[in-house]
Amino acid sequence: MTFTLYVDVDRWRAHQKQVLADLPGLVPVAKGNGYGLGDLRLAEECTLLGVDAMAVGIEEELAGVLDAFGGDVLVLTPVLPGTAYDVHPRVIRTVAHLEALRCAPAGARVVVECRTSMNRHGIRPDELPAVTDAIGGARLEGFALHLPLDRPGGVDPAAETAAWVDRLAAAGLPTSTLWVSHLSAAELADLRARHPGVAFRPRVGTRLWLGDRGALQARGTVLDVEPLARGERSGYRQHRAPSAGHLVVVSGGTAHGVALEAPKPVRGPVQRAKVLALGSLEAAGRNLSPFSWAGRQRWFIEPPHMQVSLVFVPHGVDPPAIGDELDCEVRLTTTHPDRVVDV
Repeated sequence: MTFTLYVDVDRWRAHQKQVLADLPGLVPVAKGNGYGLGDLRLAEECTLLGVDAMAVGIEEELAGVLDAFGGDVLVLTPVLPGTAYDVHPRVIRTVAHLEALRCAPAGARVVVECRTSMNRHGIRPDELPAVTDAIGGARLEGFALHLPLDRPGGVDPAAETAAWVDRLAAAGLPTSTLWVSHLSAAELADLRARHPGVAFRPRVGTRLWLGDRGALQARGTVLDVEPLARGERSGYRQHRAPSAGHLVVVSGGTAHGVALEAPKPVRGPVQRAKVLALGSLEAAGRNLSPFSWAGRQRWFIEPPHMQVSLVFVPHGVDPPAIGDELDCEVRLTTTHPDRVVDV
């Protein structure tokens, strides 16, 4: 019995093709847990899409991807200065420091990351004059801009991109290829019109693989169902049942990413009120699970175990049977299903 991610494969691939049509020069990103589907599966999807390049997050993700995809593979995490690596004809490394660029072996294909308002890493504008000499025998495959997602007042990633094109040109550096992220189709179209000599390569992960969330559904299998009397204790922590009902043991726990959430941006009074309300419930020992049955999310009896969760179904609601599946709303970038099934 397993925790399964079901993929409406026709709907999912139709969304991929729409993103490809909207974003010419698309570079799909496969990294981490492969957005819940696995990096190798995404590499195979890149082959089906017919793109000429894809990206991975780190060096260690290259091996399997290179076997599953025949085009170029960009490594997004910058190479540390002094790091040794093999030159591969289809691998492009990101460098974000002049010293790393100077250390690049002859023939290595590199993309130079520029520091944007993200302030994460990258070459600063005042370092551009030194880039040409630092390249040495490496093959420059263009420059990269990692841009912010949100656009609060005064933040304009498209204008920031245009400014970097002008800076690179003023420094005498080639602007034929710019690898970018988090720009809309409209912003990219405008940039292409303003800079017809630049090939913009949008690197896209979440929007491509998870943009049609309805095409993907995680479900846990019911392993056991046990009636509970009001006040009866259960679980590792021996919590009492708040009322009569049923304890449902369902596959899906911390090893699968169930109830493990990354911090979320909170904006506006409504979202803040929801966070405060959930925090108050947690302080009282009540945690709403991501599992649903009979049209409603159900409460955890206690925090999830490693591979299963204990969920409470109250009296008056017909419980599931062993072997049934419960929908589970999870963040797929932190989810590790036991299996992925195309439907």
